[in-house]
Amino acid sequence: MYNYIEGKIAEITGSYIVIDNNGIGYQVYTPNPYAFNEGDIYKVFVYQLIREDENSLYGFKSQKEKDLFLKLISVKGLGCKMALPILATGSIPGIVDAIERENILYLKKFPKIGDKVAKQIILDLKGKLNIQVSAEFVDNSKDELVEVLEGLGYKSKEIKGVVSKVDGSLSIEDQVKEALKLLLK
Repeated sequence: MYNYIEGKIAEITGSYIVIDNNGIGYQVYTPNPYAFNEGDIYKVFVYQLIREDENSLYGFKSQKEKDLFLKLISVKGLGCKMALPILATGSIPGIVDAIERENILYLKKFPKIGDKVAKQIILDLKGKLNIQVSAEFVDNSKDELVEVLEGLGYKSKEIKGVVSKVDGSLSIEDQVKEALKLLLK
């Protein structure tokens, strides 16, 4: 079992990257291949899936992202190909918060996740995610906050003045509440 592969990104496609490590090119499926830069050296945390008809590598920029992926694929009815889009379109704090708060609507926004799978994710993972949200993920939750506020009709100028004052370690719901209080002043 591999933990990580460190090497130069030799190729980037829509669904995977190729990491050149000592002359061997590893094809690694990632949530967002375009988060990597071709020619740069990265440490990519990997999960190897071996089945009768498949031998694939799935890679992540951080150990926390890999940990969440492993938790997601442990859910009944949710495989690697369904878990990748969740990580590609959602932030780690948002996903963890949605599971802990049983927010089925948030989980259903991901591709191929319906009511049944969303409920199964909550049933299997609620209270079992020991993933600490650190400063590296605060920017992602700020982006999500901006999207929510824009969806509520606020102008980007108003939003920029408020987002920097909101505590990024709060859940997205609490961030929205705090931002709305500041906007209404």
